[in-house]
Amino acid sequence: QVHLAESGGGSVRAGDSLRLSCAASGYTSSGKCMAWFRQAPGQEREGVAVIRPDHGHTYYADSVKGRFTISQDSAKTTLYLQMNGLKAEDTAMYYCAADGGICDTLDPDYFGYWGQGTQVTVSS
Repeated sequence: QVHLAESGGGSVRAGDSLRLSCAASGYTSSGKCMAWFRQAPGQEREGVAVIRPDHGHTYYADSVKGRFTISQDSAKTTLYLQMNGLKAEDTAMYYCAADGGICDTLDPDYFGYWGQGTQVTVSS
């Protein structure tokens, strides 16, 4: 059984940094992508960044390019999202997703497994 567990969220000020982690158990990437999504209250789920583990290829939403970095540990069991220069508009619940069939898209419909989320709140 696949289980994704996010951690690292919190309340910070604008300009601060956070590092989110997603521990994956029972999951083998087999070339599939992993990604971070976020959802603010009253808004649709938005793709943030995606990574293809075997190639290291990454893809980012325009809103976070240059500020956020997605990565994985060498064992490919933990996904990270380093978030620098946080803005108030980054406030959202952040979700880890796995088993993505297409690695250059941030469409949530392509991902089969999801974590429960970790809250990030940025005050201006």
